[in-house]
Amino acid sequence: MLYLRSTIVIALTTCGVCNGTASEERPQSHEAQHDAHPHIDAPHRETTMALDVGISAVVAHSIARDAADWSGSSLSLRQPSADAPNEDASTPTAAGAHDPSDLAKKLQNPVADLISVPLQLNYDNGFGPKEADRLTLNIEPVIPFKLNEDWNLISRTILPVIYEDSPANGVSSDFGLGDTVQSFFFSPKDPVKGWILGFGPAALLPTGTSPLFRSEQFGLGPTAVALRQHDGWTYGALVNHIWGVTDPDDNTRVNSTFFQPFLAHTWPTATTLTLNSEMTYDWTEDELTLPLNLMLSQLVKFGRQPVQFQIGGRWYVDAPDDGPEWGLRFAVTFLFPR
Repeated sequence: MLYLRSTIVIALTTCGVCNGTASEERPQSHEAQHDAHPHIDAPHRETTMALDVGISAVVAHSIARDAADWSGSSLSLRQPSADAPNEDASTPTAAGAHDPSDLAKKLQNPVADLISVPLQLNYDNGFGPKEADRLTLNIEPVIPFKLNEDWNLISRTILPVIYEDSPANGVSSDFGLGDTVQSFFFSPKDPVKGWILGFGPAALLPTGTSPLFRSEQFGLGPTAVALRQHDGWTYGALVNHIWGVTDPDDNTRVNSTFFQPFLAHTWPTATTLTLNSEMTYDWTEDELTLPLNLMLSQLVKFGRQPVQFQIGGRWYVDAPDDGPEWGLRFAVTFLFPR
């Protein structure tokens, strides 16, 4: 634009008439200027007109050049064409790709393509004759792996860290690791007739460090999950069954079924209300443990790091005679979206 202004000034100053008659007064018309300056002849007027035309050409050229510079810059003001794709929250490049509400919905999906590390702290009351308390911190990393364009492999690990008060006279309180449950889900990337599916093996790993918390055996079995998600709702179920495959020293052989139906609703504020059950049936002892959990979750961001906080309570509909009666849950989940 400096080039444009300089060109106009130079063109104006080349006219001796305009240069000699500059004043604070309002400019006169061409006829008035001719009357005031009778020495201006026709050839000079033609020269003045030529200068006007030249100035107009310079202005037009400068504007055209500046418009070309603007159109090529990152601050382009071009309007999108009618057939250009509209970048909204559904496109991968849009801001909604890591929208907190979308991340909260993904957390309700056990086989989502999302790395997460939940730290779930459970408090349960009512163990043994002394109705002892138990604190269990479940470390539950979830890691997805891409197998090909159609399938993912989802690794889900549950490693419990347990503290339990003395449940009976003569039995001391204890602290240590429990056995680890490791699951692998083969999951198609696209839903099957609206259902998100996953299936694979589950393994029981004897990582327990205390006789109270360990089964002293390896276990294997199948696991599967099926769920649907729409309009903020998530509903479905996860199930596994594990058989002990090695002989324990002092415990009975593991033969148990785990069944977890769930129903959740996530609002646009990334707030989620969840109702589920985490039923375990011990076929060897013929014992059922059936808690009902009601939990409220909120996903927030600290800078670029999304974190979900969860709080809830549970009531045991059924439990063994020396089992718990009620409990509380608090969880923090760190998310690492890609």
